[in-house]
Amino acid sequence: MTRVRVFIVFVLAITAGAVFAFGTYNYVQKMPAKTEKTPTKPVVVAASDLDIGAEIQRDDIRVVDWPQGAVPANVISDPQEVIGRGIIVPMVQNEPFLPMKLSSKDGGGGLPPAIPPGLRALSVKVNEVIGVAGYVLPGTRVDVVATVSPSQQPADTTSKVILTNVQVLAAGTKIERDTEKGKPIAVTVVTLLVDPTESEKLTLAANEGKIQLALRNPLDKETPVTRGIKPAVLVGGAATSPRPVTVSAVARRTPPPPPPPADPTVEIIRGDKRAHEVVR
Repeated sequence: MTRVRVFIVFVLAITAGAVFAFGTYNYVQKMPAKTEKTPTKPVVVAASDLDIGAEIQRDDIRVVDWPQGAVPANVISDPQEVIGRGIIVPMVQNEPFLPMKLSSKDGGGGLPPAIPPGLRALSVKVNEVIGVAGYVLPGTRVDVVATVSPSQQPADTTSKVILTNVQVLAAGTKIERDTEKGKPIAVTVVTLLVDPTESEKLTLAANEGKIQLALRNPLDKETPVTRGIKPAVLVGGAATSPRPVTVSAVARRTPPPPPPPADPTVEIIRGDKRAHEVVR
């Protein structure tokens, strides 16, 4: 009889617990969810990757709700402030538009808005050799080597690096930085980004002699100073200054020996003639 009572109490306890749990579950499910809405701000972002010089169209942008506490400074919220303007720095998808990344409202797209203030875009004629086998692409950095003869004499021909770490702004008519993922392209004109002084050097070198582009690592910021080289140096025929003759300290301290004494002489007069005879 005792076992039956214990079993009945056990069953009632399980039943009561199940009923209580089921009621609690239904109560929690019917409670309205409390959500806090984070304040946001509309931000105009790029709908896809945009490269330098691109003119923004309506399909190139979209408006997203950006958390107001994390909105970048000077962000643009109105799409009309972006449409029709040019890109002066490359942009990736979902990157917000900022005034510093866009040309002026009247600048439009293409190459001119991509030229920073104070600099100039200067194009030079190249071939496959000068253009480093087609690997001189937009965004790469090069050194300019000029070969010129100041006196028009072959012996005075000099090759020298005249410009260093110059940015390639365009190759041919392409201004995209990632041209087919860095593959070489054959072009006849390369546009370099230089200041007015460098543009004078580059123009004179291209007209008076030959230029060569030397491709460099974009992470290399060093500016080596070279003295130039002439044909005679290549064959070891350059004039060299004579080596100075050094005098030892002992030789400088030792006086020179005195001259030997002169032998005694006798003057002999014969009429109008005179002669000196050494007496031994």
